[in-house]
Amino acid sequence: MNARHVICGTALLLAGLLVPVAAVLGADEPRRNFVSCPIVRDTASVPCWLAEYNGQLYFLTIQSDVTSPVTPPWLGHRVLVEGTVSAESPICGGIVLKPVHLSVIPEPDASCNTMLPAEERYNLTFEPPRPPGPSKGRLAFDNAPPPDKKSPAVLPSTRDFLVPYDFDALVGFNHARVLTDMLEFARAVNARDVEIVGYRAAARLSNGQVMLEESDIGKRRAEQLAMLLQGANLKSPAYKVTWRDESARASGIDDYAIRRAVVTVHAGEAGR
Repeated sequence: MNARHVICGTALLLAGLLVPVAAVLGADEPRRNFVSCPIVRDTASVPCWLAEYNGQLYFLTIQSDVTSPVTPPWLGHRVLVEGTVSAESPICGGIVLKPVHLSVIPEPDASCNTMLPAEERYNLTFEPPRPPGPSKGRLAFDNAPPPDKKSPAVLPSTRDFLVPYDFDALVGFNHARVLTDMLEFARAVNARDVEIVGYRAAARLSNGQVMLEESDIGKRRAEQLAMLLQGANLKSPAYKVTWRDESARASGIDDYAIRRAVVTVHAGEAGR
């Protein structure tokens, strides 16, 4: 996290939009939003990932591939953690954050290299969902899991698709499902128009600081989605590509939801 990302929490003084830090991020608030070096702890089955904040260790996730709901962080990089303290028993010696959203900070940090040895008391008490190791997927459409088998239904004439993002990030491996759904729907309804809105956001940390995404990230998100759809041979619809800055909405509560793009597909005459 470098200087361009962080501004003082009191600097975001837009009328009616400033949320008092004490009210949102008080001592009893179960949410934890912070940037820290991830820590990997070995276990008898799969490694688990932890992070320390204010002297407390938090469990983030286990080692898994990109198809998991929570993608593990990386050693050598800090990670933005946005989570809620869970009532579950500690895992791997850390308080469980669930739900939790992790965003790897792109800038390398050589100090983020802590690896803890396996200890019997920290072995997992549940079965990991899959063996550790790389997935077989590729970026965007090719990595999608198989679609749900459902009975044919009448398709709507308009459908919105929400594309969530990590902080300051573009499309990654974990976007395969939504991109595939988007493409299949557009083809099924002979799409006439595709509207894409990319959003720029911010993240208010528990210490009151605010991390701002890059100023042009909303534009880059929207334009990349248009490029991917057109590159998948969805070229006949008319594309309307816009972007918005919603960084002022950052409150420390579910700020990750602001990091998004919305794609609206309108059916053509033959697809109605």
